[in-house]
Amino acid sequence: MMAAMRHRGPVGEGIYLSGAVGLGHVRLSIIDLEYGGQPIANEDGSVWIVFNGEIYNFQELRRELSAKGHVFRTQSDTEVIVHLYEEHGPDCVAELRGMFAFAIWDVRRQRLLLARDRVGIKPLYFYLSSQSLLFASEIKALLALPEVPRVLDEQSIDTFWTYRFLPGSSTMLRGVQKLLPGNILLVDADTAPVIRPYWDLQFTTARGAITLEGAAQQLADLMRETVRQHMNADAPVGVLLSGGMDSSALLSLATQECDKEISTFTIGFDEQGVVDERPFARLVAQRFGSRHFEATMSREQFWDHLPQLLWQLEEPVCEAPAVALHFISKEARRHVKVLLSGEGGDEAFAGYPNYPNMLALEQLQNLCGPSRGLVGVAMRLAGMALGSQRLTRYGTLMPLALEDHYWSRAGTPFARQAIGGRSVYTTRYSETLDTSRAAETAQRLYTNVQGQDTLSKMLYLDTKTWLPDDLLIKADKVTMGNSLELRVPMLDHMVLEFAASLPVAFKVKGWRTKRVLRKAFGSVLPKEVLQRKKAGFPVPYAGWLAAGLAPRVRELLLDPQAFILSFFDRKQVELILAAHLKTEALQHFVFSLIALELWYQRFMRVSGSSFEKVRVGTARQMAWTARRSIQGDG
Repeated sequence: MMAAMRHRGPVGEGIYLSGAVGLGHVRLSIIDLEYGGQPIANEDGSVWIVFNGEIYNFQELRRELSAKGHVFRTQSDTEVIVHLYEEHGPDCVAELRGMFAFAIWDVRRQRLLLARDRVGIKPLYFYLSSQSLLFASEIKALLALPEVPRVLDEQSIDTFWTYRFLPGSSTMLRGVQKLLPGNILLVDADTAPVIRPYWDLQFTTARGAITLEGAAQQLADLMRETVRQHMNADAPVGVLLSGGMDSSALLSLATQECDKEISTFTIGFDEQGVVDERPFARLVAQRFGSRHFEATMSREQFWDHLPQLLWQLEEPVCEAPAVALHFISKEARRHVKVLLSGEGGDEAFAGYPNYPNMLALEQLQNLCGPSRGLVGVAMRLAGMALGSQRLTRYGTLMPLALEDHYWSRAGTPFARQAIGGRSVYTTRYSETLDTSRAAETAQRLYTNVQGQDTLSKMLYLDTKTWLPDDLLIKADKVTMGNSLELRVPMLDHMVLEFAASLPVAFKVKGWRTKRVLRKAFGSVLPKEVLQRKKAGFPVPYAGWLAAGLAPRVRELLLDPQAFILSFFDRKQVELILAAHLKTEALQHFVFSLIALELWYQRFMRVSGSSFEKVRVGTARQMAWTARRSIQGDG
């Protein structure tokens, strides 16, 4: 298991074995470089931990615990969690501020505690059978064990096709699960495993008569404190700079909180006619005096990196910018061991353009009242006549409630119908498919925000699905695949809670997004950055796949032995590829098919020995096995 994750921790490793229990850890040292190895125990060896992540308030917690008589042997944040567990038991997670996945073995109580951070910055997978509980930071480590069968969960193909990622606890492999963000898993000697949540994002606006200016000042102060904590490392720290508002704001604060030169990294593409973020990144780097590095990716490099990317992601995420992140991470690793990134700013402060679009759709629905179905038909007809995909799409959504169509920023209940309205699936798969399963995650989450405003519902759903199961999988695994640790200050839970407490108009008003964030950093950032439209890390993969890479795409997806053709109707795949040559509207469908096929080739068409020989690169990780009956009878 540890060998399969050595890329995540190339600096050192450690093992704890006691009877039926084993803890293993590989380390990328960030704090306490000399003595912070794991597993770590308390004074008498009765509590052991393996931990992946960073605890940003560990120094404050350490002082409190020392005052209560706890004795520390290292300067690491890991040891703080051990003593915090001694004080609070499983409730210790509520005291932690940071990103984490950890396992604690309580020798006296014969208790295992697994915990994952509030928003899922760090991954944690497990496999539970009648004889054992196995867990790891990566699926590859679980698959290194003969007890974990490499069996495809066919229902997950539909879920992936619907969302373009896998929301919730499921994976592509039967029996392999993700521990949900903000949850713990407890196993005692004489009880079955119990999973329970310890945190959820609550949307409240009980902040009195706060003004936009007052909220902006509070946000600036909170972000300054958060970035200061995230800069704490005994290794070089850099910033992943896109030239957008979020990463630019982080750099502005990082330069204030650090007396060392900060390195920044950005990437562009050798393609005409696409948005190039490098000029904006250069402008920001010059403004704040960072040591700036750039990389350029070609379409050939994009295609060549895809198999390695899917190996790192371990799930067939339809996330083309992950390729660019993989590419720039290789450059960054030459200079730093820690990167700050702006992930989460759009989910916290409503930065995506679909938020005002959906709010405008809701206003139009209310205006049309009972006639909105007829208006929707007229919009679709007009859209088809004018060749407007946006008008056609919103006409389709016009008669529907938000809960019936907004399954996440990347999800849609219409994904199963491709060209001509026919099912994209083969007859066999359609007949065996439980079509209700894909919607279960979104429907469950909507029950948690009943009565909330429309924007809060969208932000909640995206924070619970799109963010952890797409963006953060990319962020963690791609950077860790290159032995880098990525930190995301805007996903500090106190920042998220502050954002969730603000009125809707502080986030979106008309077509203006992120209003409070713009106000907080308006006097600091260049106007070119504040005024630019959101680009969303624009990898020009649609044009690449439809032009120079089109023959390779067809060869991959239409090969008679292609995995996807067992589930997707070949004629529909051909129609999608043909239509994609004329319009980029189907780019996500094409890339989803590519991701699914390459995932299968890397994870399902390899022998156990060759699988274990493959190595890729990333930070502090853990693996645990308990070889006994979970019912406590062994």
